[in-house]
Parts: sequence; structure tokens; C-alpha cells
Amino acid sequence: MAVIALAGCSGAPGVTTSALALLLSWPLAADRKMILAECDPDGGAVLHGLLQGTLGDRYGLRNLSVAARKGEFSDAFWRQLIDLSSDGTHASPRDRLLLPGVTDPSQAASMVSVWKMLMQMFRGIEAESGHDVLIDLGRSGAYGPSAVMVEQADAVFVVVRNTLRCLQAAEGRVRALEESVGDISVLMVNEGPYPAGEVQRVLQVPVIAALPYTPKDARVLSDGAEQPRHFTRSSLMKAAATAGTLLAQHAARRRTRLDPRGLGAAGGEVTHAR
Repeated sequence: MAVIALAGCSGAPGVTTSALALLLSWPLAADRKMILAECDPDGGAVLHGLLQGTLGDRYGLRNLSVAARKGEFSDAFWRQLIDLSSDGTHASPRDRLLLPGVTDPSQAASMVSVWKMLMQMFRGIEAESGHDVLIDLGRSGAYGPSAVMVEQADAVFVVVRNTLRCLQAAEGRVRALEESVGDISVLMVNEGPYPAGEVQRVLQVPVIAALPYTPKDARVLSDGAEQPRHFTRSSLMKAAATAGTLLAQHAARRRTRLDPRGLGAAGGEVTHAR
């Protein structure tokens, strides 16, 4: 299983919407979980987007920073996860979980000491229980104190729309991430006229998977719009299921290449995977 980071760039590429589509479509084996963590220093979007503010700010990274100061980080982590499984009831598998981000960019200052602890938790969850973790870095994550998120991820993907404006914005983001972590890949949102091969040529990194540009379906995830009938079988969600498989396979190949004997340290405190 894998810890995968998604990064965006200017031009509204749709990182969080893509991450949610992946979370809800990710192919999971029995007894596995998928966790999406909003680690964008500019603030999370799901609480007031998909969830329409129904849960207030009772969950999220801000609470983990408080718990860390009290030495209660590990137990608090699991209490901050929101169940986004198919029906959200206690009878559901609770296998698709969300860790909401900060609700105000000013709260990111309190997270300086938490990013490393959070990544240790992710690595421990993945190593001990085989759970997958998807990290939404937004447009400005992965620098400064939060750089550990990309440095220790199994793979880093930049979400890019294949329009001229987005490709231009993505070039700087890709180069900067390459300098810090090495090889970077692309998850393409197919809005514009440029095929994957052209995107690869311009950015000089591989396009591993693509999602369709479907604004009506995307608004269900980004803004909590009414879910169309058969949403789970929409082109967006079908493509997300395929993309999840491709991203996981790429992450596994990259980890094997970098650590062929599997000696990489998971590190961190005991996670007590739930």
C-alpha cells in the first residue's frame, strides 16, 4: 500500500475535487482503509464544500496541534477522522476516511511541529495495517515545515489541467518539487486541447493517469451539489477508480526502485490502526 501526495498549482486545477474522487473510488482490499488528509496550509475545503458546513469545525488538523502539545497525538488522530464511506452509518465499513484541514490559513502557524508527527503517523499506518493515505497539499503545500509530506511520500503527483494557462503555471511547481524530491508525475484533468503526450513533453514528467473534466459531477464533490442519479457510475468516478489503481501501482514501483530491499523506516509513534 502507499502514501501518495497530490500537489496543485495556480489556475485552479482541482486538487481537492480530484482527491475526493480518488478517495471514494479507490480500489480497497478487505480490511483496508483509505485516508485522505487535507494538508494545504491555505486551508481545507471539504468541510464547507462537500459537507456544507454540517459538522462545523469539530474535526481537523487544528485539533491535532492541540493534542500534540498534550502528548495525545496518536489517539487524537483517529478521533479527527470523518467517515465518508458509502452510507456513513455505523454499519458501513468506515473504510474511506477524511482528515479535514485547517479552517483558516492563520492556523497553519500552529502546525509547524505537527507536520513531521503527522507524516510519521501516515507511514506507521501504511506499514502496520496496509492502509493507503492520500495527502492533499493544495497549491502551496510541500514547502517549509510541510516539506516532509513530499520528502517521505511514496509518490508525488501534480494535478494539472491540460490548458495552456494551467500548463504554464504547472512548470514552476513541477521544477520546484523535482528539486526537493526527485521524480514527479502528473495526474491530468482533461479539460483542454492538449493530449497527455504533449503535457509530458512540456512538463518533462510522465502523465500517469487522467480524469475527465465534468463540472456537474465535480460540483458534487467540490460544493456538495445534489448528487445525480448513478453518480458512482459516472465517467468521473469510473476514471477515478482506474486512476487510483494506476497511482498506487506507480507508487509501489517507485518505492521498490528507491528501496529494493524494503528497509525504509516507517518511523514515528505506535499508531494503533483502527
